[in-house]
Amino acid sequence: MKILFYSVKAFEKPYLQQRAKHHAFQEVFREESLTAETAVLALNFDAVSLFAGDDASATVLDILKDMGVRYIALRSAGYDNVNLKAAGRSGLKVANVPGYSPYAIAEHAVALLLALNRKLIESNRRVSGYNFDITGLTGFDLHGKTVGIVGTGRIGSVMAGIMNGFGCKILGYDIAESDALQGKYKMQYTTLEALCSRADIISIHLPLNGATHHLFDRELFRVMKKGVMLINTARGAVLKTDDLLEALENRIIGALGIDVYEKERGVFFNDCSANGIEDPYLKKLIGMSNVLITSHHAFLTEEALTNIADTVFRNLHDWQEGKDPVNQLS
Repeated sequence: MKILFYSVKAFEKPYLQQRAKHHAFQEVFREESLTAETAVLALNFDAVSLFAGDDASATVLDILKDMGVRYIALRSAGYDNVNLKAAGRSGLKVANVPGYSPYAIAEHAVALLLALNRKLIESNRRVSGYNFDITGLTGFDLHGKTVGIVGTGRIGSVMAGIMNGFGCKILGYDIAESDALQGKYKMQYTTLEALCSRADIISIHLPLNGATHHLFDRELFRVMKKGVMLINTARGAVLKTDDLLEALENRIIGALGIDVYEKERGVFFNDCSANGIEDPYLKKLIGMSNVLITSHHAFLTEEALTNIADTVFRNLHDWQEGKDPVNQLS
């Protein structure tokens, strides 16, 4: 089987190469992302492997099909960048990596939370300039605070455990409620509106789909407790960006930590320092002192990269053997 890996980053390549040694595939690693223009690079390849920022829209999938591609192995859990209906119509099989490390994501969410609460970025900035004044760096105890976890699957469950360890009260919202979480961490499930009105901290762990796109909008922000801390390590478009900025400006949201952004494609994962960025919303967010943004690297741990590579090659191996992977999507 010939496989073309799109959007291969320096941080992941050694893990992919190490796993490739255990398989008799012909793999080619390219730095280019998948677009309508670069899809022709897949000519005569049996499979392609895609990263979160690659474009697998209907138009691009049609080109891949014409190039001879039959399989798409994602290197991510999320698949909102893939038109699964179009893939199904074209006979393209798609598989993702659903559980590479819930700990990586949840721990990063906590890192954002702690850095915002204790003003670590500002404190470090001051000390770097030999300013040791601590005025304006006051935070709050996590112990006893109410944390709302929106999405209580693998990642949300880990987040609940960590917050329980801090002595927080846990509220949960999910279409599928977990008896285990209610018993182990005394999580109280409630409506999304009730969670937002009661929580001091809200952490989002939802997939992006038709039901969750712009789920957090002006109406939901308005029911939040004044000064709430909002953390999003899920998908950027779960938040409606212009309404989010309004909530920040009106101080409904007291602090925001995000590892994802609604219009991150073409920006995140890239060095834009030479030419800057054009997105006025992202520029505004970056300029806010109560906003902390990381560049979609919550997943970036050694364990996660190892598991991603393992699962990608396992999916490819199953297809080569004529089997459907357990995590096949179409």
